[in-house]
Amino acid sequence: MRTASRAGFLVLLGMLPLAALALPTYSEVRAAYVSSDATLLARDGRPLHTLRLDKNGRREAWTGLDDIAPAFVRAVIVSEDKRFLEHDGVDWQAAGKAAWTNFWGGRTRGASTLSMQLAGLLDEDGKRSGRRSILGKISQSTAALRLERSWNKRQILEAYLNLVDFRGELQGVGAMSRKLFGKWPHGLDERESALAAALLRAPNAAPALVVKRACNLLKEMNRGGECDGLDGFATLALGGSLGAPATPPGEQLAPHLARKMLNSTGRPLRSSLDGELQLFAGEALRRHLAALRRQNVEDGALVAIDNASGEILAWIGSSGDLSGAAEVDGVTALRQAGSTLKPFLYAQAFERRQLTPASLIEDAPLTLDAGNGLYAPQNYEPHYRGWVSARMALAGSLNVPAVKTLVRLGPDAFQQRLKASGFASLKESGDWYGYSLALGSADVSLLMLANAYRTLANAGLWTPLRAVPGKAAAEPPCRREGCAGVFDGTPHAVNTPQSAFLVSDILADRNARATTFGLESWLATPYWAAAKTGTSKDMRDNWCIGYSRRYTVAVWVGNASGSPMHDVSGVSGAAPVWREVMDWLQRGDARHARPGVRSAPPTAPAGLVRTKTRFEPAREPQREEWFLAGTEMPVVRAAPSTALARIAYPANGSVIALDPDIPPQRQRVPLRLSAAAGPDWRWRLDDKPLGKAGDKLSWLPQPGRHKLRLENGRGETMDETSFEVRALKGKGT
Repeated sequence: MRTASRAGFLVLLGMLPLAALALPTYSEVRAAYVSSDATLLARDGRPLHTLRLDKNGRREAWTGLDDIAPAFVRAVIVSEDKRFLEHDGVDWQAAGKAAWTNFWGGRTRGASTLSMQLAGLLDEDGKRSGRRSILGKISQSTAALRLERSWNKRQILEAYLNLVDFRGELQGVGAMSRKLFGKWPHGLDERESALAAALLRAPNAAPALVVKRACNLLKEMNRGGECDGLDGFATLALGGSLGAPATPPGEQLAPHLARKMLNSTGRPLRSSLDGELQLFAGEALRRHLAALRRQNVEDGALVAIDNASGEILAWIGSSGDLSGAAEVDGVTALRQAGSTLKPFLYAQAFERRQLTPASLIEDAPLTLDAGNGLYAPQNYEPHYRGWVSARMALAGSLNVPAVKTLVRLGPDAFQQRLKASGFASLKESGDWYGYSLALGSADVSLLMLANAYRTLANAGLWTPLRAVPGKAAAEPPCRREGCAGVFDGTPHAVNTPQSAFLVSDILADRNARATTFGLESWLATPYWAAAKTGTSKDMRDNWCIGYSRRYTVAVWVGNASGSPMHDVSGVSGAAPVWREVMDWLQRGDARHARPGVRSAPPTAPAGLVRTKTRFEPAREPQREEWFLAGTEMPVVRAAPSTALARIAYPANGSVIALDPDIPPQRQRVPLRLSAAAGPDWRWRLDDKPLGKAGDKLSWLPQPGRHKLRLENGRGETMDETSFEVRALKGKGT
């Protein structure tokens, strides 16, 4: 019978196309196999987060034969191919018996060997068609013979167990073992092995049929006693009650970054995250937010960065199950910046020598004409301090001095500086944001803030962030919204080393911030660190961003829904989490990198001088202060308020529309300043004198484009704006 079967097979073999004989190698199959999941790894290789990406089938990583329980291997061979170790790919004895029984109309057990089944699994066309025709079976047999000549038995068995379907979406022994029995394949016992092997012929058979086949298989394996209670056990297993979670516990630590970085199945992706820090930071954030629940706080986010490399060490996007919107990534969400933009404002003013850290700015009620109404900034606390130095104003986060500093710079210049610092979300002009830009009215992301502060820590040099250790990722994790421009871009100097040092020195000065925050606060670290807090309008967001010599940590606390918090500031909301994580990093630095060494103050760059400075009258204690060379102020006296006078109206870029139905005398344009003008200051419109700036002056507008200039008594331009006047068409009668 075996000889006849061979002869008939050889006759039909000549009828097959050559393409049917093509088979991949074992190495090619192994290389092409990918898990249905993708795993994000920490920098040390430990799993951090696993995502299911392929929804067509669930597959675990490739499982080697040595990692599969011998009991299961035996059950599969007994069930599917008893002479697997003896035949050459085709079981001629079983094939002949099946043909003879089929000829006489009897029921027969299939004669497909494991090698033939594997050949079918490797044949994509065959899998789609089912290959149930005679020629299909001949094709599989031919492939099996060729397979056995180029593959060994272990490779065939291993590949089969990884590629075969078991039940529903479960493909391969790894997914089957994890989902049905809650264990890895090396732990399968005889009863579990029999149930799994019984699924191979009918993966989606009813539990009763699976139990019957499994019991028969156990009896063939001389393990009939395992049949007792098999039906109840099978019901639990096939119903998923025994299965392990979709991903191993303890791995789901970085869901938001994983969704950004994992975009294809296959090999795990190593990230720059520190696994221990990621776990600690997440727990610290959740613990602190739980204590703030009564104050209507449920969300938070955190990011930690290595200053030198730009590698992201921690990325906590939300508070997890404490949040009603856990899917929202707080690291990249755009929210109002609050006072966190002030350091960049003062750095620019220092560079332009418009201010020094000792310069006095009046903290007093202020009203500015914003073109579409009056803007009156208020301090966080409802009182004013009179004349204060720029050091005290920045460290104490005073609002009015910040707005007056922006009046000096101009909103456009500041907006351009912020864009250079990586705030790609600021897409409008400075005049569009207006003077409120000084107080953080623009929307930014925590990630943008973190890298901008890291720029200050790096002496004003901006470089992109990295999510992969040692190098920039070939494809940035994200480009849109809060990620825009953070992971790509050419390194460039944003601030001078001198201005970055001055701002850092102020943000690290606990004495300077004592009047607002007290000497002992979460910002007062036992090591050198510069930090700034911020709170947005109506207490919807609060921030704390700061850096030591080696690390930058940024924290946001609020509600993803945008609802306001109750009596929570940056110091009470975000700062405690910032401090915990920064302390952990400093301990980690001492433990792993430089034992016994803490973050020391940076060295002042060339071009700065330290001078003893006193104030007349003694508004602030005498101190040693840093200055740009040439701007030293041994004695500081209050400057006249005219130093801050700028053109408030018409604002730069304004368009003034004239209504032809209103008498011209009633449409005069008032010329306004942001502060009192000097006694000899004058207006000049389109290069023609217009009158004294100190007088109340209104101008009869003429259609066209105009340039208004403010000059001092020496003819020097103090400020200028350009605007347009347009005449509307009459309404008629």
